[in-house]
Amino acid sequence: MRKVFEALERRKLLCLLVLMGVLFILPFGCGGGGGGSGSGGTLPNPGLLSLASFVSGLSAPVGLEAPNDGTGRLFVVEQGGPIRIIQSGVLLPTAFLDITANIESGEEKGLLGLAFHPNFSTNGRFFVNYTRSVLGQLQTVISEFTVSIGDPNLADSTSEIVLLVVNQPFDNHNGGQLAFDPDGFLYIALGDGGSGGDPSGNGQNLATFLGKILRIDVDSTHAPGKQYAIPADNPFTGVDELPEIWAYGLRNPWRFSFDPSTDRLFAGDVGQDSWEEVDLITKGANFGWKIMEGNHCYPPGTPSCTMTGLTPPITEYGHDAAGGESIIGGFVYHGSSIPALVGVYVFGDLSSGHVWGLSEVSGTWQRTLMLTHNLIVSAFGQDTAGELYLVDYGNGAILRVQSGP
Repeated sequence: MRKVFEALERRKLLCLLVLMGVLFILPFGCGGGGGGSGSGGTLPNPGLLSLASFVSGLSAPVGLEAPNDGTGRLFVVEQGGPIRIIQSGVLLPTAFLDITANIESGEEKGLLGLAFHPNFSTNGRFFVNYTRSVLGQLQTVISEFTVSIGDPNLADSTSEIVLLVVNQPFDNHNGGQLAFDPDGFLYIALGDGGSGGDPSGNGQNLATFLGKILRIDVDSTHAPGKQYAIPADNPFTGVDELPEIWAYGLRNPWRFSFDPSTDRLFAGDVGQDSWEEVDLITKGANFGWKIMEGNHCYPPGTPSCTMTGLTPPITEYGHDAAGGESIIGGFVYHGSSIPALVGVYVFGDLSSGHVWGLSEVSGTWQRTLMLTHNLIVSAFGQDTAGELYLVDYGNGAILRVQSGP
Protein backbone atom coordinates (compact mmCIF):
# COMPACT_ATOMS: atom_id res chain seq x y z
CA MET A 1 0.00 0.00 0.00
CA ARG A 2 1.36 3.39 -0.98
CA LYS A 3 0.65 4.88 2.42
CA VAL A 4 3.08 2.37 3.90
CA PHE A 5 5.91 3.71 1.76
CA GLU A 6 4.78 7.30 2.25
CA ALA A 7 4.89 6.70 6.02
CA LEU A 8 8.34 5.19 5.63
CA GLU A 9 9.63 8.27 3.80
CA ARG A 10 8.04 10.64 6.35
CA ARG A 11 9.65 8.69 9.17
CA LYS A 12 13.08 8.78 7.52
CA LEU A 13 12.75 12.55 7.04
CA LEU A 14 11.69 13.10 10.64
CA CYS A 15 14.58 10.99 11.91
CA LEU A 16 16.99 13.03 9.80
CA LEU A 17 15.58 16.29 11.16
CA VAL A 18 15.99 15.05 14.71
CA LEU A 19 19.61 14.17 14.08
CA MET A 20 20.13 17.65 12.61
CA GLY A 21 18.61 19.22 15.70
CA VAL A 22 15.68 20.68 13.77
CA LEU A 23 12.99 18.67 15.55
CA PHE A 24 12.90 17.58 19.17
CA ILE A 25 9.61 15.68 19.33
CA LEU A 26 9.21 12.70 17.07
CA PRO A 27 5.81 11.04 16.74
CA PHE A 28 7.20 7.79 15.29
CA GLY A 29 9.92 7.40 17.91
CA CYS A 30 13.20 7.25 15.94
CA GLY A 31 15.04 6.50 19.15
CA GLY A 32 12.71 3.64 20.07
CA GLY A 33 10.87 5.43 22.84
CA GLY A 34 7.83 4.07 24.66
CA GLY A 35 4.27 4.20 23.38
CA GLY A 36 1.12 5.33 25.11
CA SER A 37 -2.08 3.40 25.60
CA GLY A 38 -4.31 2.92 22.58
CA SER A 39 -7.60 1.28 21.70
CA GLY A 40 -8.28 -2.40 22.28
CA GLY A 41 -6.85 -2.74 25.80
CA THR A 42 -3.22 -1.83 25.19
CA LEU A 43 -1.10 -2.25 28.30
CA PRO A 44 2.11 -0.23 27.74
CA ASN A 45 5.00 -2.43 28.82
CA PRO A 46 7.89 -2.04 26.37
CA GLY A 47 10.93 -4.01 27.42
CA LEU A 48 9.24 -7.41 27.73
CA LEU A 49 11.02 -8.36 24.52
CA SER A 50 14.26 -7.35 22.81
CA LEU A 51 16.01 -7.96 19.51
CA ALA A 52 19.33 -9.62 18.76
CA SER A 53 21.26 -9.49 15.50
CA PHE A 54 21.03 -12.67 13.43
CA VAL A 55 21.79 -12.11 9.71
CA SER A 56 22.46 -9.06 7.54
CA GLY A 57 23.36 -8.41 3.91
CA LEU A 58 19.86 -8.83 2.46
CA SER A 59 18.09 -6.63 -0.09
CA ALA A 60 14.54 -5.50 0.74
CA PRO A 61 13.48 -8.66 2.61
CA VAL A 62 9.70 -9.09 2.95
CA GLY A 63 9.29 -12.61 4.32
CA LEU A 64 10.94 -15.43 6.26
CA GLU A 65 9.77 -19.03 5.97
CA ALA A 66 10.98 -22.38 7.34
CA PRO A 67 10.20 -25.75 5.75
CA ASN A 68 9.53 -28.61 8.13
CA ASP A 69 12.24 -30.76 6.58
CA GLY A 70 14.60 -31.26 9.50
CA THR A 71 17.38 -29.07 8.05
CA GLY A 72 16.82 -26.00 10.24
CA ARG A 73 17.12 -23.76 7.18
CA LEU A 74 15.36 -20.40 6.93
CA PHE A 75 14.38 -18.96 3.55
CA VAL A 76 14.24 -15.19 3.06
CA VAL A 77 11.96 -13.66 0.43
CA GLU A 78 13.55 -10.59 -1.18
CA GLN A 79 11.08 -8.24 -2.85
CA GLY A 80 13.17 -7.89 -6.00
CA GLY A 81 12.93 -11.60 -6.87
CA PRO A 82 15.55 -13.76 -5.08
CA ILE A 83 14.90 -16.26 -2.29
CA ARG A 84 17.94 -16.60 -0.01
CA ILE A 85 18.86 -19.36 2.44
CA ILE A 86 20.09 -18.97 6.01
CA GLN A 87 21.78 -22.16 7.15
CA SER A 88 23.31 -22.55 10.63
CA GLY A 89 23.03 -18.79 11.09
CA VAL A 90 24.90 -18.00 7.85
CA LEU A 91 23.44 -16.36 4.74
CA LEU A 92 24.44 -18.52 1.79
CA PRO A 93 25.93 -16.60 -1.16
CA THR A 94 23.85 -18.29 -3.88
CA ALA A 95 20.12 -17.67 -4.12
CA PHE A 96 17.81 -20.67 -3.77
CA LEU A 97 15.67 -19.18 -6.55
CA ASP A 98 15.90 -15.88 -8.43
CA ILE A 99 12.89 -14.84 -10.53
CA THR A 100 13.89 -11.18 -10.85
CA ALA A 101 13.45 -11.36 -14.63
CA ASN A 102 9.86 -12.61 -14.27
CA ILE A 103 8.43 -9.99 -11.94
CA GLU A 104 7.57 -6.33 -11.62
CA SER A 105 8.88 -4.96 -8.35
CA GLY A 106 8.78 -1.66 -6.46
CA GLU A 107 6.58 -0.06 -3.81
CA GLU A 108 4.13 -2.88 -2.99
CA LYS A 109 4.93 -5.04 -6.01
CA GLY A 110 7.44 -7.86 -6.33
CA LEU A 111 8.04 -11.31 -4.90
CA LEU A 112 5.70 -11.23 -1.91
CA GLY A 113 5.08 -14.74 -0.60
CA LEU A 114 6.54 -18.23 -0.19
CA ALA A 115 5.11 -21.46 1.20
CA PHE A 116 6.61 -24.95 1.37
CA HIS A 117 4.47 -27.99 0.74
CA PRO A 118 3.86 -29.98 3.96
CA ASN A 119 5.76 -32.87 2.30
CA PHE A 120 8.55 -30.65 0.98
CA SER A 121 11.23 -32.95 2.38
CA THR A 122 10.12 -35.70 0.00
CA ASN A 123 8.48 -33.93 -2.95
CA GLY A 124 10.53 -30.70 -3.11
CA ARG A 125 7.46 -28.60 -3.99
CA PHE A 126 7.08 -24.97 -2.96
CA PHE A 127 4.85 -22.08 -3.96
CA VAL A 128 5.40 -18.36 -4.56
CA ASN A 129 3.24 -15.26 -4.89
CA TYR A 130 4.55 -12.46 -7.12
CA THR A 131 3.47 -9.61 -9.40
CA ARG A 132 4.25 -9.31 -13.08
CA SER A 133 3.23 -7.04 -15.94
CA VAL A 134 1.90 -8.45 -19.23
CA LEU A 135 1.26 -5.88 -21.98
CA GLY A 136 0.86 -3.23 -19.30
CA GLN A 137 -1.55 -5.26 -17.15
CA LEU A 138 -0.32 -5.87 -13.60
CA GLN A 139 -1.06 -9.38 -12.39
CA THR A 140 -0.69 -11.41 -9.23
CA VAL A 141 0.71 -14.87 -10.01
CA ILE A 142 0.61 -17.95 -7.79
CA SER A 143 3.14 -20.52 -9.02
CA GLU A 144 4.63 -23.84 -8.04
CA PHE A 145 8.34 -24.72 -8.31
CA THR A 146 10.41 -27.73 -7.31
CA VAL A 147 13.90 -28.20 -5.94
CA SER A 148 16.71 -29.17 -8.30
CA ILE A 149 17.70 -32.84 -8.37
CA GLY A 150 20.96 -33.29 -6.48
CA ASP A 151 21.14 -29.88 -4.74
CA PRO A 152 18.67 -29.15 -1.92
CA ASN A 153 19.85 -25.53 -1.77
CA LEU A 154 18.95 -24.78 -5.39
CA ALA A 155 15.51 -24.66 -6.97
CA ASP A 156 14.83 -25.69 -10.54
CA SER A 157 14.02 -22.34 -12.15
CA THR A 158 12.54 -24.09 -15.20
CA SER A 159 9.98 -26.04 -13.15
CA GLU A 160 7.42 -23.24 -12.76
CA ILE A 161 3.76 -24.21 -13.03
CA VAL A 162 1.41 -21.22 -12.94
CA LEU A 163 -1.61 -22.08 -10.80
CA LEU A 164 -3.53 -18.82 -10.68
CA VAL A 165 -3.35 -15.38 -12.32
CA VAL A 166 -5.34 -12.41 -11.00
CA ASN A 167 -5.43 -9.07 -12.81
CA GLN A 168 -4.72 -6.10 -10.56
CA PRO A 169 -6.45 -2.77 -11.33
CA PHE A 170 -3.89 -0.72 -9.39
CA ASP A 171 -0.29 -1.15 -8.21
CA ASN A 172 -1.02 -1.41 -4.49
CA HIS A 173 -2.87 -3.76 -2.10
CA ASN A 174 -1.51 -6.97 -3.58
CA GLY A 175 -1.56 -8.98 -0.35
CA GLY A 176 1.02 -11.70 -0.87
CA GLN A 177 0.91 -14.27 1.92
CA LEU A 178 0.79 -18.01 1.25
CA ALA A 179 0.47 -20.73 3.90
CA PHE A 180 -0.70 -24.32 4.24
CA ASP A 181 -3.27 -25.27 6.84
CA PRO A 182 -3.05 -28.42 8.98
CA ASP A 183 -5.16 -30.30 6.38
CA GLY A 184 -2.68 -29.53 3.62
CA PHE A 185 -4.73 -26.89 1.77
CA LEU A 186 -3.02 -23.75 0.45
CA TYR A 187 -4.31 -20.34 1.58
CA ILE A 188 -3.69 -17.19 -0.50
CA ALA A 189 -4.14 -13.54 0.55
CA LEU A 190 -5.20 -10.91 -1.97
CA GLY A 191 -5.84 -7.23 -1.29
CA ASP A 192 -8.83 -5.29 -2.62
CA GLY A 193 -7.10 -4.23 -5.84
CA GLY A 194 -5.65 -0.97 -4.65
CA SER A 195 -6.10 2.76 -5.09
CA GLY A 196 -7.91 3.97 -1.95
CA GLY A 197 -11.35 3.31 -0.51
CA ASP A 198 -11.93 0.19 -2.63
CA PRO A 199 -13.45 2.11 -5.57
CA SER A 200 -14.87 -1.03 -7.24
CA GLY A 201 -16.28 -2.55 -4.04
CA ASN A 202 -14.13 -5.66 -4.41
CA GLY A 203 -14.03 -6.47 -0.72
CA GLN A 204 -17.75 -7.31 -0.67
CA ASN A 205 -17.94 -8.87 -4.15
CA LEU A 206 -17.84 -12.68 -4.13
CA ALA A 207 -17.34 -12.74 -7.91
CA THR A 208 -13.74 -11.47 -7.61
CA PHE A 209 -10.67 -12.84 -5.84
CA LEU A 210 -9.68 -9.33 -4.72
CA GLY A 211 -10.10 -8.53 -1.02
CA LYS A 212 -10.21 -12.22 -0.10
CA ILE A 213 -8.39 -15.14 1.43
CA LEU A 214 -8.54 -18.13 -0.90
CA ARG A 215 -8.22 -21.85 -0.11
CA ILE A 216 -7.20 -24.39 -2.75
CA ASP A 217 -6.09 -28.02 -2.96
CA VAL A 218 -2.78 -28.48 -4.79
CA ASP A 219 -2.66 -32.27 -4.41
CA SER A 220 -5.95 -33.63 -5.76
CA THR A 221 -7.22 -33.99 -9.32
CA HIS A 222 -7.59 -30.53 -10.85
CA ALA A 223 -11.01 -28.93 -11.17
CA PRO A 224 -12.09 -28.33 -14.81
CA GLY A 225 -10.10 -25.47 -16.33
CA LYS A 226 -7.94 -25.03 -13.23
CA GLN A 227 -4.45 -26.06 -12.07
CA TYR A 228 -5.74 -27.10 -8.63
CA ALA A 229 -8.76 -28.67 -6.95
CA ILE A 230 -11.43 -26.95 -4.85
CA PRO A 231 -11.73 -28.34 -1.31
CA ALA A 232 -15.19 -29.88 -0.88
CA ASP A 233 -15.96 -27.87 2.26
CA ASN A 234 -15.12 -24.42 0.86
CA PRO A 235 -18.06 -22.14 1.73
CA PHE A 236 -18.93 -20.46 -1.59
CA THR A 237 -20.26 -22.44 -4.55
CA GLY A 238 -23.08 -20.24 -5.88
CA VAL A 239 -23.50 -18.94 -9.42
CA ASP A 240 -22.21 -15.49 -8.48
CA GLU A 241 -19.51 -16.77 -6.15
CA LEU A 242 -15.98 -18.05 -6.64
CA PRO A 243 -15.46 -21.43 -4.95
CA GLU A 244 -11.83 -20.67 -4.07
CA ILE A 245 -12.93 -17.99 -1.56
CA TRP A 246 -12.56 -18.88 2.12
CA ALA A 247 -13.15 -15.43 3.70
CA TYR A 248 -13.84 -11.92 2.40
CA GLY A 249 -14.29 -8.25 3.28
CA LEU A 250 -10.53 -7.65 3.64
CA ARG A 251 -8.60 -4.59 2.50
CA ASN A 252 -4.96 -5.68 2.31
CA PRO A 253 -4.16 -8.71 4.48
CA TRP A 254 -0.42 -8.43 5.10
CA ARG A 255 0.81 -11.63 6.69
CA PHE A 256 -1.32 -14.36 8.20
CA SER A 257 -0.35 -17.52 10.08
CA PHE A 258 -1.85 -20.61 11.68
CA ASP A 259 -1.47 -21.33 15.38
CA PRO A 260 -0.34 -24.98 15.37
CA SER A 261 -1.82 -25.62 18.81
CA THR A 262 -5.35 -24.48 17.92
CA ASP A 263 -5.35 -24.39 14.07
CA ARG A 264 -6.72 -20.84 14.28
CA LEU A 265 -5.77 -18.44 11.49
CA PHE A 266 -4.60 -14.95 12.53
CA ALA A 267 -4.27 -12.15 9.95
CA GLY A 268 -3.19 -8.52 10.04
CA ASP A 269 -5.35 -6.39 7.71
CA VAL A 270 -3.96 -3.00 6.73
CA GLY A 271 -6.42 -0.13 7.23
CA GLN A 272 -7.31 2.90 5.14
CA ASP A 273 -7.30 6.19 7.06
CA SER A 274 -7.67 5.48 10.74
CA TRP A 275 -7.57 1.87 11.97
CA GLU A 276 -5.39 -1.24 11.70
CA GLU A 277 -6.81 -4.62 12.70
CA VAL A 278 -6.10 -8.24 13.59
CA ASP A 279 -8.70 -10.70 12.34
CA LEU A 280 -9.33 -14.29 13.36
CA ILE A 281 -10.09 -15.75 9.94
CA THR A 282 -12.93 -18.28 9.86
CA LYS A 283 -14.80 -20.14 7.15
CA GLY A 284 -17.11 -17.89 5.12
CA ALA A 285 -16.64 -14.86 7.37
CA ASN A 286 -17.12 -11.29 6.11
CA PHE A 287 -14.67 -8.89 7.79
CA GLY A 288 -16.51 -5.79 6.71
CA TRP A 289 -14.35 -3.80 4.31
CA LYS A 290 -15.42 -1.32 2.95
CA ILE A 291 -18.54 -1.10 5.12
CA MET A 292 -16.28 -0.99 8.14
CA GLU A 293 -12.68 -0.06 8.91
CA GLY A 294 -11.92 -2.03 12.04
CA ASN A 295 -14.90 -1.56 14.36
CA HIS A 296 -15.87 1.75 12.73
CA CYS A 297 -18.20 2.70 9.91
CA TYR A 298 -16.42 3.71 6.70
CA PRO A 299 -15.89 6.39 5.43
CA PRO A 300 -14.99 8.16 8.68
CA GLY A 301 -17.87 10.29 9.87
CA THR A 302 -20.54 7.95 8.49
CA PRO A 303 -23.22 8.16 11.21
CA SER A 304 -24.29 4.51 10.99
CA CYS A 305 -23.81 1.33 9.00
CA THR A 306 -25.26 -2.16 9.02
CA MET A 307 -22.98 -4.54 10.90
CA THR A 308 -25.29 -7.53 10.61
CA GLY A 309 -23.36 -10.54 9.37
CA LEU A 310 -19.96 -8.88 9.74
CA THR A 311 -17.11 -10.35 11.82
CA PRO A 312 -15.29 -7.71 13.88
CA PRO A 313 -11.53 -7.76 14.47
CA ILE A 314 -10.19 -9.25 17.68
CA THR A 315 -8.14 -6.09 18.20
CA GLU A 316 -7.52 -2.78 16.45
CA TYR A 317 -5.27 0.22 16.88
CA GLY A 318 -5.40 3.77 15.61
CA HIS A 319 -3.17 5.89 13.43
CA ASP A 320 -1.60 7.76 16.31
CA ALA A 321 1.65 7.74 18.27
CA ALA A 322 0.48 4.73 20.28
CA GLY A 323 -0.40 2.75 17.16
CA GLY A 324 0.99 3.21 13.68
CA GLU A 325 -0.03 3.24 10.03
CA SER A 326 0.45 -0.27 8.63
CA ILE A 327 -0.02 -3.53 10.51
CA ILE A 328 2.42 -6.42 10.12
CA GLY A 329 0.82 -9.75 10.99
CA GLY A 330 2.88 -12.19 13.06
CA PHE A 331 2.78 -15.57 14.79
CA VAL A 332 1.58 -17.28 17.94
CA TYR A 333 4.72 -18.05 19.91
CA HIS A 334 5.48 -21.70 20.69
CA GLY A 335 9.22 -21.59 21.33
CA SER A 336 11.11 -22.50 24.49
CA SER A 337 13.38 -19.50 25.04
CA ILE A 338 10.59 -17.16 26.27
CA PRO A 339 8.25 -19.31 28.40
CA ALA A 340 6.01 -16.39 29.39
CA LEU A 341 5.25 -15.72 25.71
CA VAL A 342 3.91 -19.19 24.86
CA GLY A 343 0.45 -18.94 23.30
CA VAL A 344 0.72 -15.18 22.68
CA TYR A 345 0.17 -13.81 19.17
CA VAL A 346 3.04 -11.42 18.40
CA PHE A 347 2.59 -8.76 15.69
CA GLY A 348 3.75 -5.25 14.90
CA ASP A 349 3.55 -2.14 12.74
CA LEU A 350 5.80 -0.94 9.94
CA SER A 351 5.89 2.76 10.72
CA SER A 352 5.67 3.12 14.51
CA GLY A 353 8.27 0.63 15.72
CA HIS A 354 5.77 -1.08 18.03
CA VAL A 355 5.54 -4.83 18.66
CA TRP A 356 2.56 -6.14 20.61
CA GLY A 357 1.47 -9.41 22.16
CA LEU A 358 -2.18 -10.45 21.92
CA SER A 359 -3.62 -13.02 24.29
CA GLU A 360 -7.08 -14.36 25.00
CA VAL A 361 -8.13 -14.20 28.64
CA SER A 362 -11.58 -15.55 29.56
CA GLY A 363 -12.84 -14.91 26.04
CA THR A 364 -11.47 -11.36 25.86
CA TRP A 365 -8.49 -10.38 23.75
CA GLN A 366 -5.89 -8.29 25.57
CA ARG A 367 -3.06 -6.47 23.83
CA THR A 368 0.27 -5.64 25.46
CA LEU A 369 2.98 -3.40 24.03
CA MET A 370 6.11 -5.51 24.40
CA LEU A 371 8.79 -3.74 22.40
CA THR A 372 9.56 -0.45 20.67
CA HIS A 373 12.35 -0.04 18.13
CA ASN A 374 13.51 2.21 15.29
CA LEU A 375 13.42 -0.30 12.44
CA ILE A 376 11.29 -0.63 9.32
CA VAL A 377 9.57 -4.01 9.71
CA SER A 378 8.09 -5.87 6.74
CA ALA A 379 7.36 -9.24 8.36
CA PHE A 380 7.90 -11.65 11.21
CA GLY A 381 9.22 -15.17 10.82
CA GLN A 382 9.11 -18.37 12.85
CA ASP A 383 11.45 -21.34 12.74
CA THR A 384 10.41 -24.95 13.22
CA ALA A 385 11.27 -24.73 16.92
CA GLY A 386 8.69 -21.94 17.34
CA GLU A 387 11.20 -19.13 17.88
CA LEU A 388 10.40 -15.74 16.37
CA TYR A 389 12.35 -13.44 14.07
CA LEU A 390 11.80 -9.90 12.85
CA VAL A 391 12.40 -8.96 9.21
CA ASP A 392 14.13 -5.56 9.01
CA TYR A 393 13.24 -4.22 5.58
CA GLY A 394 15.13 -0.94 5.93
CA ASN A 395 18.51 -2.44 6.86
CA GLY A 396 18.23 -5.72 4.98
CA ALA A 397 18.55 -7.84 8.10
CA ILE A 398 16.90 -10.55 10.21
CA LEU A 399 16.83 -10.21 13.99
CA ARG A 400 15.91 -12.72 16.67
CA VAL A 401 13.10 -11.90 19.08
CA GLN A 402 14.17 -12.67 22.64
CA SER A 403 13.26 -11.76 26.20
CA GLY A 404 14.52 -8.39 27.21
CA PRO A 405 15.91 -5.97 27.68
